[in-house]
Amino acid sequence: MRYLFFSLGFTIIHTIAYTIAGMLALKISKDLYEEKERLLDFIRDMSDETDRKHVTKWFMPAQLLRGLLMSFALYPILGLLGNISFIFRFIFFSSLMFIYTDFSSAVPFPNNIEGLVYMKSRYQKKNLFWKLYYEMIIYSLLFSILTSWLLFL
Repeated sequence: MRYLFFSLGFTIIHTIAYTIAGMLALKISKDLYEEKERLLDFIRDMSDETDRKHVTKWFMPAQLLRGLLMSFALYPILGLLGNISFIFRFIFFSSLMFIYTDFSSAVPFPNNIEGLVYMKSRYQKKNLFWKLYYEMIIYSLLFSILTSWLLFL
């Protein structure tokens, strides 16, 4: 039952934190996701109705699946996480989400190590780099605060 509660809570917290971070980031980064001349032209164009409908349809199922899968990966250390202080859980979860899911991800993207190695220079712009980190920092902090606090009461 403990694992079920953890996975359910983890998935809900991930989905909420990811959605909030994305909504806040979109306010300052429309040039990444909208219009023909957007900086991330390899991602669906959110100003295009067909692309927007696709993202709207699949966003929630994708985040629920991601949250569930990420929660499963933590089962072997769930007991350890429950035995450490809030601050160490916070550091663990914020590092996990920021470093493992983004900065050190194996998938090349303009704001991670693999992207710096494999992506063309037109995707390696300072303003692009920081706009992407704005969203990831918000997500990592919000997620780790809520997870560290609510899932280990």
